[in-house]
Amino acid sequence: MSDLTPQSETPTPTTDKITQAARETIYLCNFRVSVDGEWLCLRELNDISLTPDPELDHEDPKDPIAIERLNLMNMAKLSIKGLIESALNLGRTLDSDYAPLQQFFVVMEHCLKHGLKSKKTFLGQNKSFWGPLELVEKLTPEAGEITASVKDLPGLRTPLGRGRAWLRLALMQKKLSDYMKTIINRKDLLSEFYEPNALMMEEEGAVIAGLLVGLNVIDANLCMKGEDLDSQVGVIDFSMYLKDGGHSSKSAEGDGQITAILDQKNYVEELNRHLSASVNNLQAKVDALEKSNTKLTEELAVANNRIITLQEDVERVKEETSFQQESRKASSADGQVLGETRKQLKEETQLRLDVERELEVQIGMKQEMELSMKMLEKDICEKQDALVELRQQLEDLRAINQQLSYKSQSADVSSKQKSEAIARLEEKISQMSGTVKQLENSDKDLVKQARTLSAAAGKLLQQQ
Repeated sequence: MSDLTPQSETPTPTTDKITQAARETIYLCNFRVSVDGEWLCLRELNDISLTPDPELDHEDPKDPIAIERLNLMNMAKLSIKGLIESALNLGRTLDSDYAPLQQFFVVMEHCLKHGLKSKKTFLGQNKSFWGPLELVEKLTPEAGEITASVKDLPGLRTPLGRGRAWLRLALMQKKLSDYMKTIINRKDLLSEFYEPNALMMEEEGAVIAGLLVGLNVIDANLCMKGEDLDSQVGVIDFSMYLKDGGHSSKSAEGDGQITAILDQKNYVEELNRHLSASVNNLQAKVDALEKSNTKLTEELAVANNRIITLQEDVERVKEETSFQQESRKASSADGQVLGETRKQLKEETQLRLDVERELEVQIGMKQEMELSMKMLEKDICEKQDALVELRQQLEDLRAINQQLSYKSQSADVSSKQKSEAIARLEEKISQMSGTVKQLENSDKDLVKQARTLSAAAGKLLQQQ
């Protein structure tokens, strides 16, 4: 990478400024990628001399493992901060194609892979962070739903794909921070999977778990496909965070270096795409050649069989001819017989050819008849199925008809009962109407008697 980028000819900064800018550094080949606010800066390692970072006073400043842990923690800080700010500015639910979210998952993969112990299998050594993530189900029962969903996800074939699916489901449930704190607090269980100086076993792991709390403000709806999760390439895209080292002065030369690096990166990616397309085309050509080779091999075998048959016929004809020549030499009178024999031989040869042609025609007709028989059998099976369905429908109709007849009989019986009840009610009504008339007549008599009594009473009162 340093051979492709021109070195800067600007004066070297002072030691204090270098020390301030060199904090939270990620080493990338012959370049140093340092955090400056929310950006990354590229500088040649040969251009500066660094003083020990105050954050690493308790560790060996030259320890590469400690530097890796610090670099991963700084990248996690930067990724989480950028993801939260961009998501809040976006103001909607994030999906799988959102670039900052993709980079966050890549950084988390690198953090979880740091210091993993290699497990030997029959395919070789294997490093996967799916094993530590499975511990969460044992420590937190509510995480069992995520683990079950990951195991049931179709298309997942590798432990790496399961780990990626687990991270995405935990983020959608807004439980990623809680689950990470749970497993980090159990270093006795993590020691089975990680080296003692791994990020998950040190303080940086706890810091990252605390930073993940901020992601609870993000709403994500991710579409997960097993094939995509298995085949993803987990490479951190530094172009999202890069800027020149002299950001305060906005040096044009630094911008040119960054532009050149990005152009080189884009060129390499474009070249890789072209090579992939060429490989696919060559593979398709190889497949086509293999198919044609197989076809030619079959045709060659058929031709060889045909040649062997013809050779046998030629040998048989030669034997017959030699026999006939010997017979002619034995007797000159047999010349006419030899001519007739040759004529018969030609006729038999022509007849044999005709028979072979007719045999080929018969074979073709037989194949056509077999195909038509298969089609007829298929048609018969379909018609039998339809006949079975019609019989079933007929039985259903008969059952429905029986039910309707039974209901009609029941309705007739009930209608007879109702008519008899109506007749009895009408008789009672006629009886009650007669009683009412009698009561009305008696009422009229009583009214008359009352009037008579009242008239008599009035007369008595007048006489008194």
